[in-house]
Amino acid sequence: MLGAIIGDIAGSRFEFNNYRSTDFDLFGEGCNYTDDSIMTLAVADAIMNNKPFGDTMRDYGKRFPCPMGGYGGRFAQWLRSDNPQPYNSFGNGSAMRVSPCALIAKDNRERALSLAAQSAMPTHNHIEGVKGAMATTDAILMAFGKAPKTEIRQKITSIYGYNLNFTCDEIRKTNTFNETCQVTVPQAIVAFLDSTDFENAIKLAVSIGGDSDTIAAICGGIAEAYYGIPEQLKIKATNMLPVEFRKVIAKMI
Repeated sequence: MLGAIIGDIAGSRFEFNNYRSTDFDLFGEGCNYTDDSIMTLAVADAIMNNKPFGDTMRDYGKRFPCPMGGYGGRFAQWLRSDNPQPYNSFGNGSAMRVSPCALIAKDNRERALSLAAQSAMPTHNHIEGVKGAMATTDAILMAFGKAPKTEIRQKITSIYGYNLNFTCDEIRKTNTFNETCQVTVPQAIVAFLDSTDFENAIKLAVSIGGDSDTIAAICGGIAEAYYGIPEQLKIKATNMLPVEFRKVIAKMI
């Protein structure tokens, strides 16, 4: 889960000002957590305390303004609604926030995937939105199990139908901004598959451009499970978060 938050922070300053290289510091000037981190922590809180996902996400969304420009349009409307309903989204919000489902239920794939689907449904109830959350969770579970990357690629392709037959180098120059699960979840998984360590995974995810913070958040959740996170990065990231967020993370570790 902290891997997703680190990816979010690292990619935040490049979301609308893409930087198509890996030669940057993860925590540079202008970095901060965004709605990706806030909703990831909301999902974790909901699972740990047996609270409804939708209610918990709305609670976090109202109590914790996003310091990097606010929430997405439709999600913001959902937060403000007196009668919030799923809005059939296939955006990547369902995948960016899902890593706690894999962490909490990493020894029970059926439960982890069920939690992933449940976490998507309050907003992202389109089949592609749910699939993006489940595919990300499955990739994290396989990473926890230290499955060979060739096996992760094959299984995600066969189970979810995603095309993972490309590299970060191949798409970096032509990639455009896209917020759908169908595009960004495969990109995040490939960034992990191409990587050599945790930090390299985050940098690759950011370097391909597009929706940098969310692609890096999705990738970061997988990379954390596979590589672990260097202690200094854990310290730097948690120090950038409000105290209440740190308390949620501490309970998850």
